[in-house]
Amino acid sequence: MPKYQHFEDLPVWQEAARLYNRVLDLLEQPDVPLTPGFRNQLDRAALSVSNNVAEGFERVTTNELLSFLAIARGSSGEVRSMMAVVKDRPKLKRIVRDLQEIRLLAESCARQLTAWAGSIEDSPVQGKRHLTSKGREQRQVADKAREFRLSFLRNLKPEHPLFNSPEARAARGETVLEQ
Repeated sequence: MPKYQHFEDLPVWQEAARLYNRVLDLLEQPDVPLTPGFRNQLDRAALSVSNNVAEGFERVTTNELLSFLAIARGSSGEVRSMMAVVKDRPKLKRIVRDLQEIRLLAESCARQLTAWAGSIEDSPVQGKRHLTSKGREQRQVADKAREFRLSFLRNLKPEHPLFNSPEARAARGETVLEQ
């Protein structure tokens, strides 16, 4: 999985932003017969998806991240529910495609949030900047082994059979042309 530096780079955040903008497009249409309370709740629920993804991403621990992802998923469920509640209203027939598109975007967000949460629940990473002591130890061992191998390869004598191997040449910083 790629490592993201900013929440705006996350595919799920981008999808949540599309969801909110699609909701805004609907709510900005003139003469859409939705009550002020419905409009307000839909606006808040749709915006909550991207905001909770962003807030969870900025938190330190996995538990905090998972908590915010669960809230975001709940908000996407709320949007889906709102679309399902009004989809058969005769006065809304002219915007049924808009309602379906919003529902599909909310479903996409929920699927991505579920997959992301599932992928990190058993991870040794406690947060985006912190490893468990076991994870930290494993990383240190792997780093030491990698550094030892590079040092070994860099210091080979020219008569050593591996001296001209692509890996040894790369360890010495020489350009290795692929054959």
